[in-house]
Formats: sequence, structure tokens, C-alpha cells
Amino acid sequence: MNSAVCTLFEGHYHYGVATLSNSLYKQGFLGSIYVGYRGKLPNWALEGKKQTIGKWENAIVLYPVDGIELVFLPLSTTYSLTNYKPDFMLELWEGPAKDAEALFYFDPDIVVDDSWVCFEQWVNCGVALCEDINSPLQEFHPRRQGWKNYFKNYNVNLEFKNPTYVNGGFIGVLKKDISFLILWLNLQLFMGEAIGGLENSIFYKQTYNTTILKLDGFQIFDKSDQDALNATIEAYDGKVSYLGKEGMSFVSGKAIMFHALGENKPWNINYTLKSFDGRQPRLVDECYWNNTSYPIIAHSKRTVKAKRMIIKVTKLIGRFYKS
Repeated sequence: MNSAVCTLFEGHYHYGVATLSNSLYKQGFLGSIYVGYRGKLPNWALEGKKQTIGKWENAIVLYPVDGIELVFLPLSTTYSLTNYKPDFMLELWEGPAKDAEALFYFDPDIVVDDSWVCFEQWVNCGVALCEDINSPLQEFHPRRQGWKNYFKNYNVNLEFKNPTYVNGGFIGVLKKDISFLILWLNLQLFMGEAIGGLENSIFYKQTYNTTILKLDGFQIFDKSDQDALNATIEAYDGKVSYLGKEGMSFVSGKAIMFHALGENKPWNINYTLKSFDGRQPRLVDECYWNNTSYPIIAHSKRTVKAKRMIIKVTKLIGRFYKS
């Protein structure tokens, strides 16, 4: 299958882009990784060559190893990048990724930990999505009913499918199912009126500090793109294929990827300080640092070695001291 991958980032999340890309290569992915970004590129990305890619005149293309192409595409959108996912995927399918049979989006704080073949098999079962840590939401949960009542004002009817509430950090779509992305984009446009515009999200300057307008009563769009994504499932008449919470390692079980939720990302955690509070490194932290060395080097060898050693030591401390 001809598949392409994409992600979005700004600021220090470039570390996650590098490690996500390394993990994809390690698990057998070969092809193009499209990276939409805002702001400055890190030094490791500037090693690529400037090219015109579709409408992007100042794209940077990096070939870190045979078979992998990273295409950095500067974005001019004023949207919060978390609200730009369906727009970016559709732009790619209209342009540089037009020949891709399947397109996968990953947040840059995800590390892939299973064979790429699994992802391509998964997307052939339907739109590929993974259950969120806050799932489930039952049929008559106020959030689901809130979506239903809100989108009815835009002549969009939502039909309950199942109580699974999915995470917005990953989606895999076959090109024949592109209507799902179009629907998601449109629902986000409608949602924008309720949250004060798609410039708003739970993130402000790369921190968890929401700028979303607060509604009276239940906050039905406080996760913005993720809530719109879940509403899209109820408006969509095609197949959706779910993995459970174990898919992103939110609970025990076979993880296909690790997702570093919250403000603490593997690249900005002080593991020693956390060990004094009795908190051990997470599985996502171990997986992250085990995927930092090849083929893209965003951290110095000294930093990688030190982090791996600290994780081992703090895990040992954690056997005897817990909060």
C-alpha cells in the first residue's frame, strides 16, 4: 500500500517529530512524512534542501535514510494547530500526497511501537481511531447530547454509534473514505462559533492553558478538535475501526503506540526530581528515549545516554520509594 504520514508542530515539539519519525522507520514505514509547522525549524531539519512542493514555495525536504523523506511545510494558518488536522490532511491529498492510498496523522508526542503492517491492516478495516483515556461516554451523556443539540442547528444529525470516546492524536484514513475528513473539517467550522474561533484550544503557547470560551453548564467542546472528531463519528455513515485504551498505552495491554498526554513530555521531564516525589518514568518515556538515536538525531548523544541512565536509576529508586 502507498501510505503517507503527517504531523503538525511548533516550538520544542520538534523533538517529538524526530522521535516519531525514528519510530516509524524502526517499525518498517517507508515513504513520506509531511510535517506542517509554524515558527522556526530546528537545526536538524535545516540540513534538508529547500524546494517548492505544491503551493509551498519554501518547503524543506530531508532524507535522513534511504526510504524516508521528511517534508517540512510552513503554515500560515491562524488556527491552533490542534484544530488544523483535517485541513492539513485534505491539503496534502489535494497536493503533495495525492497518490497516497492511505494517510495517517500522528501527534508529535506519539511514539510508534508496533509493525507498520499493523497500521495498514487497521486502516483497511475502516477509519482508524484509538480510544481516549476519558472514554466511555454513554449515549445520553450530557456531552454527547450537547453535540447533538448543537449541530442540529447546522442541519447535521448525529446518530449514537457506541460509547467509545476517541483520542484526537491519531487517525488513519483511506482515500476512498476522504468524506470523513471533509465532514470533520465542516463540523469544526461549525464548532468554531461556540469556542470563539478555531484559534482557540486547550493549548496556549505550547502549554495546557485553554483559551476556549466557557459555556454555561457542561463544556461540550473543551477538547475542541477531539470533541468535533467524536461528533463526526456520529454523523458519518461509513465504517470506523477502534482500538481500545491499550492502543495508546493508557491501560495495560498490547500497545501499538505510546502517547505522552499532558504537559510533561519525555524531552522536558526532570526524571530525578520526579523520583524524589515517588513517581517513576512512564512506559512512553522509555519508548521515547529508546527511539532517539537513529536515523534522526535531535538530542546530543550525551543527553540520550544520560536520560537512559537516569530512567534506569529512577526506576530502581521507585521500587523502594513511592508517593
